[in-house]
Amino acid sequence: MLTPEQYSEELYAEDEQLNKVKQSIEDSGIRDVSVVPGYGRLLTLLVKSSGAKSALEIGALGGYSGICLARGLSEGGKLVSLELKEENAALARSNMSAAGYGEIVDYRVGPALDSLIELERQGQRFDFFFIDADKENYPVYLEYAIKLALPGAIIAGDNTLLRGRTLNPDKNGPAVLAMRKFNEMIARDERLLSTFLPAFDGLALALVK
Repeated sequence: MLTPEQYSEELYAEDEQLNKVKQSIEDSGIRDVSVVPGYGRLLTLLVKSSGAKSALEIGALGGYSGICLARGLSEGGKLVSLELKEENAALARSNMSAAGYGEIVDYRVGPALDSLIELERQGQRFDFFFIDADKENYPVYLEYAIKLALPGAIIAGDNTLLRGRTLNPDKNGPAVLAMRKFNEMIARDERLLSTFLPAFDGLALALVK
């Protein structure tokens, strides 16, 4: 019997553009931890339906989520993408350009916290945030997203279940503890209107009031 996730994915045709991104990640020898297709489609839908013109992505990898975000941006929209590793940013830049979005994305390479501090100093603000980077810093990334948010901005955080470790009381490593804190912040912070999607590896969604 199919799982609900398998059933939902079989409803949709293959996305050749995104398949090329995944192939490029494999060919580069990079571990593919891109957002799953179902949540990629959700990102596009949320960006499009919110009318977002500016998005901030924390964690570029090979450009899969960047393409999903860019597909939903309003005309003239911009994407800022933070990526720790230069080789990942180069691959993402290549894939974004091949998809026709090379002109709208600004890659900032290095520790995301350094880039977030600089974005705050510059007074930049965003309509949409996608957090999919090192898990131990998720609570800090969430705080910065709220600081950098325009009113009504949407924040999405991926991998909130950590392949089940978040649910396991015997797992209490730094990443697990940080993710539990992030999930609790999403659920309880009075600055946010939020929900938690438990399919795949978990996705938290919040709107900044």
